[in-house]
Amino acid sequence: MSSEMQLRIRGIDCAEEVTLLKRELLPMVGSEERLGFDVLNGKLVVERPAEVSEADILSAIERTGLKAEPWQDKSQSRDDLSFWQRHQRLVLTAVSGVCGLAGLVVQLVAGESAPVPVTAIALYSTGIAAGLLMVLPKAWRSLVSLRPDMNLLMSVAVVGAVLIGEWFEGATVAFLFSFSLLLESWSVWRARRAIASLMDLSPPTAHLRDKAGHVSDVAPKEVPVGSTVIVRPGEKIPLDGLVSEGASSVNQAPITGESVPVEIENGDEVFAGTINGDGLLEIETTKAADDTTLARIIKMVGDAGSKRAPSEKWVEKFAAVYTPAVMIVALLMLVIPPLAFGEEWAVWLYRSLVLLVIACPCALVISTPVSVVASLAAAARNGVLIKGGVFVEMPAQLNAIAMDKTGTLTQGAPTVVDVVPMNGHDETELLTRAGALELNSNHPLARAIVEETKHRGMTIPAAERFATIQGKGASGVINGKPYWLGSHRYLEDRGQETPEVHNQLEAMQGAGRTVVVVGNDEHVCGFITLADAIREETREAIHQLHEAGVKQIVMLTGDNAGTAQAIAQEAGIDEVQAELLPEDKVSAVERLVEQYQFVAMIGDGVNDAPALARASLGLAMGAAGSDAAIETADIALMSDDLSKLPWLIHHSRRTLRIIRQNIAFSLGVKVLFVILTFAGLASLWAAIAADMGASLLVIGNGLRLLKSTQGILCSYSKRL
Repeated sequence: MSSEMQLRIRGIDCAEEVTLLKRELLPMVGSEERLGFDVLNGKLVVERPAEVSEADILSAIERTGLKAEPWQDKSQSRDDLSFWQRHQRLVLTAVSGVCGLAGLVVQLVAGESAPVPVTAIALYSTGIAAGLLMVLPKAWRSLVSLRPDMNLLMSVAVVGAVLIGEWFEGATVAFLFSFSLLLESWSVWRARRAIASLMDLSPPTAHLRDKAGHVSDVAPKEVPVGSTVIVRPGEKIPLDGLVSEGASSVNQAPITGESVPVEIENGDEVFAGTINGDGLLEIETTKAADDTTLARIIKMVGDAGSKRAPSEKWVEKFAAVYTPAVMIVALLMLVIPPLAFGEEWAVWLYRSLVLLVIACPCALVISTPVSVVASLAAAARNGVLIKGGVFVEMPAQLNAIAMDKTGTLTQGAPTVVDVVPMNGHDETELLTRAGALELNSNHPLARAIVEETKHRGMTIPAAERFATIQGKGASGVINGKPYWLGSHRYLEDRGQETPEVHNQLEAMQGAGRTVVVVGNDEHVCGFITLADAIREETREAIHQLHEAGVKQIVMLTGDNAGTAQAIAQEAGIDEVQAELLPEDKVSAVERLVEQYQFVAMIGDGVNDAPALARASLGLAMGAAGSDAAIETADIALMSDDLSKLPWLIHHSRRTLRIIRQNIAFSLGVKVLFVILTFAGLASLWAAIAADMGASLLVIGNGLRLLKSTQGILCSYSKRL
């Protein structure tokens, strides 16, 4: 048996610290799969084997120089930290910079030809000590474990510079390295703020009305489920619930990304964090504060940081090889020229120190996680919930997309068009019997039939011995007589189809209508035909997907072939596979994956869950308020807006492009300075300044993703 430990790690800001923790923890837990790192939230999840105690885990973390404490959601604020804990890196960097600059001034006043003054040495030493104070403990652990990291590299470079009398360069390297770590810490904080800003969407108070009618302001977490809260015009809605009185327009952009307000009235569902318009609303709450759709989104986005993208894993593996390799090259550079060619030791010692500085991979390893989290946060703001860095890059590679029809391509709200009674039955008998069999179903066709009976003022009788025929229909006993209801395919399976009935059904389906057949053991009682219009944005979205390079768009539907073909033709779908049972959809997705490799499946996240799981990428559409949809899909489109799909593909490609730009630029700077070092044209301070500048640029480049909006990306895609 194993148990899970969730810890808050103080001081974890860099992938290098993740490497340190892995070195200590992996021998204890046995597998990297047992460790979950969320650098951006400072969170570590350890799946602890039974033979390893919690004290052992905490001791191992302490050996890395980091501090661990039990994870508590409420303790994530920086307010519980002292001034020194919050600002020590900034203070030490400032002291390092000021002392280094003061030492240079003193040295220049003394003259370039004079020995370095004692005062200048004291100032340089103070600057070096301040710059390396947080680095030396990690460097020491790296040295004794014989596992070189950037802390050791920088420490050796500074000490080496001091030993050869290059005090200014040693102080400069210490300051710039400390500054780069400060910069890195700031970038992580900036990305954390992007996630925390989602939390700000929830209002701090709710106007709770008690049974006596008195209204009091309380925190949303103190509002019991089923209570009534008042939302005044212009206020944010504090909790998920159903409108019990009032009407208004509600801006649901924080949840769905839709900028157009939605008209809300009695019985409609509303979400925490959305913004009320001009009307006064009374809402009956349906979820607790920590279980609202917004709270779940925040938690999902936070957890997504621990599921690393393929690019992040590649960079980490590369850095693990890169640093030791450059150290070996630096050692060879130190000894070979003096021993083999009689060159000066001081010259090649200096050049080897420059190479050590270049070996620091921090700019490389920080840029990717910052880009990924910025991408996740921007997607969440646009109503697209991506459940992990591992899924950020997948949309960019899609070759084929499979879609459900009802509710995805169509509005999901079919209406009854015709009622065709047969064999002596009338419309009332047909509709009420169908309504009795569909009364407890959530299928859109069932809801449409029940709604039609209510609209006509009919009374629906009770159905006894009701049974669902998976993927085909339903049966039950009404007024003592058995009846069934189902598709054309189910009618064929029952063997009750006549040539006349077949021709009628084919004609109706050819007209793009869905047909529900009602019958008993003796004959077919009649047909009910329904139609479901495609969404306004469907055709344009399919067009944009083709323009984005998606090779094949396939409709997978349980509906009849005629209706499916009519919808597909109107929407611009490439291929139709109709009359599929849920297991048939799974097989169809598997065939598409074999043929196109990277395939997405879009469905409602519940009925299509098996097919979503088999696809390379599972997407749930219209997931706002649906716990099951958020849980089952890799990516959830919070609104019923198919245009989010081409946006997602372009957003993924932009993320991938920025990550690759950052990797190429970081490595390019390294290669350039390696060449300059061999040529004797690079200095210590220039190497660290270049690394710091590269860090600044790649972090800034990654954070640009925070400003990704649908409009920007659409215009961006048109320029491609």
